[in-house]
Amino acid sequence: MTSSDTTDQRPHDRFDKRPDERPDNRPVTGTGRGATTPDGAAADAGSDEQTPEVVRLLLEALGAKVRIDDASLTRARTDESGHATDAPPLAVVEAEDVEDVQAVCRICTATGTPIVSRGAGTGLAGGAIGGAGEVVLSTARMNRVIEVSPENRLAVVQPGVLNGALNAQLAEQGLWWPPDPASKDISSVGGNIATNAGGLLCAKYGVTRESVLALKVVLADGTLISVGHRTVKGVTGLDLCALMIGSEGVLGVIVECTLKLRPAITGPVPTIAAFFDDVEAAAHACSAITAAHLEPAIMELLDEQILAAVSAHTGVDLVGRGRAYVLLQTDGAGAEATAEQIRAVLEENGARAEFADDPAEAARLVEVRRQVHPAMTRLGTALIEDVAVPRDRLAAMYRKIAEIAQRHDVVIPTNAHAGDGNLHPTFIFSGDEVPQPVWDAADELFQYAIELGGTLTGEHGVGILKRRWLGDELGTDQLALQRRIKAAFDPDGLLNPGKVFAPAEQAPANRR
Repeated sequence: MTSSDTTDQRPHDRFDKRPDERPDNRPVTGTGRGATTPDGAAADAGSDEQTPEVVRLLLEALGAKVRIDDASLTRARTDESGHATDAPPLAVVEAEDVEDVQAVCRICTATGTPIVSRGAGTGLAGGAIGGAGEVVLSTARMNRVIEVSPENRLAVVQPGVLNGALNAQLAEQGLWWPPDPASKDISSVGGNIATNAGGLLCAKYGVTRESVLALKVVLADGTLISVGHRTVKGVTGLDLCALMIGSEGVLGVIVECTLKLRPAITGPVPTIAAFFDDVEAAAHACSAITAAHLEPAIMELLDEQILAAVSAHTGVDLVGRGRAYVLLQTDGAGAEATAEQIRAVLEENGARAEFADDPAEAARLVEVRRQVHPAMTRLGTALIEDVAVPRDRLAAMYRKIAEIAQRHDVVIPTNAHAGDGNLHPTFIFSGDEVPQPVWDAADELFQYAIELGGTLTGEHGVGILKRRWLGDELGTDQLALQRRIKAAFDPDGLLNPGKVFAPAEQAPANRR
């Protein structure tokens, strides 16, 4: 996952009808393979002549950790994007240790079987979903905290540890891991690293890569490598740890994470609710705060449509006080003085700003922001997008989104992590199939973000949903180089095939 808000409402088959790509995804209707025992493991599958060789070998090596029941295969076909593969995978392997992961990779390489690594399944780009002929390798059960070292301010964890659970344990020692996606209670550390996830606190603490020291990774052939450094400093060789962060499972399977910790936040955390007459004014005010060298920990911007939806969803009435809303928090040394300076900048830029009365009210306002995604799903089918632009172009991006929405007659509520220029335009429509005007609007929106010096994705990743636009941002030469890097790590092309990089026969012409 993933770095983003999540919901249990999962409309499927929404992204399979792009006119310029062959449909390769359908609703979740697949069936499992073979009989199962009550716990879902295969029953006598090794003697079933119809059982694929790779499944037979996996069962022999890993037993009940191999799932071929309908429910497990169906879950592995989709994530929180709603995107679903055309057919179920061959099997889901629930790895519990590094040796399990190595065994899966060796068997799959020997049989030429594609491997899709998967964590909590909370992603929003279709980047960890399994389809026909593939084995899904789940690290969700690899959820141990191996070590916490206050002296070195680091923790060593398995990839299946959930963000919220990790920080609850670290708090006992006065420590904290900063990545803070809205889905922190259900998203995993490994998924955060695989997508270089962001979240509400990026304005001050950065994205996941700023909080990772080292990784252990299993390559497609089962080789275990260690990248990065346990030390604060380390410049030996090329930085393969940085390369792995955000690689979306196409280079290797992350099996251990050494994380950079911070002291837990203590002292006051002033919280400001600011209301504006229009969203562009709110965006300009956020840019002005950055230009004034002020550093909020949280700076979240909600436009009028999202403000109305989240108020209805949560019962916290934020409507009628403005057409755009910015939530801000400061923390650390000088938090109160910084908050007063921020309020002055807000008011200079037309805001009606007020402090939360107490910590409980502040916590409630933050929780309201975390409910944006569920609130969007109540409006209809929601295609949640994820572009980022330079912080001084935030207002321009909002203006362009409004123009695009009007021209194509589509609904695009948009919120933003305003402190780092990351916007989440959400396309709302009826039914399960994405209408053509939505695709046209999305294409124009992505192209404009790139024109502004921005990027297609700030935190969700490319996965399947954005691979056709990858060349537009990277250019022909860099895209070819990145394909060669993947081939160096994964010469047989078995790791997460079709994700990030479109298959050669589907790769669109580069527009640069």
